[in-house]
Amino acid sequence: MERLKSHSDFVTVFKRRRKVVANDIVVHYLMRGDTASLNRVEHAKSVELADDSGDGVASSRRLGLAVSKAVGNAVMRNAVKRRFRVLARTHESKLPPDCDIVMRAKPSAASASYQALDAQVSRLFHDISAKVKAKSGTASATGAKTGNASAGDRL
Repeated sequence: MERLKSHSDFVTVFKRRRKVVANDIVVHYLMRGDTASLNRVEHAKSVELADDSGDGVASSRRLGLAVSKAVGNAVMRNAVKRRFRVLARTHESKLPPDCDIVMRAKPSAASASYQALDAQVSRLFHDISAKVKAKSGTASATGAKTGNASAGDRL
């Protein structure tokens, strides 16, 4: 799983305002292929990044971590980040391709057990996948309906 590195990548994910929530984790997500959510420049940039990966795989998932000082001191924040990275790699296959996610730790994540975080990440990644599938299914169905209705209105 690649990393989200630039500030603009984080801002793009947060601006989309799509998230799933658990007791100790909030996961913000963005589908890079969703051109309606990106402006042309950002979309071109994400396509360039996908094409320049060099490994022949254009679809990749990217992970960003946000752990505030409310979680604890630097040692605790880094421990939470290490756990999140391992859990994200473990459950990466549950995410749809071309997905950017930002995992944000709530203060309670510092005291949560690894098993509890594992269960939460598994459920959240599954929820993201289900929401993306549901949206892509309804978007194509409603797009066809609205397209026909608007054409009928013009006649």
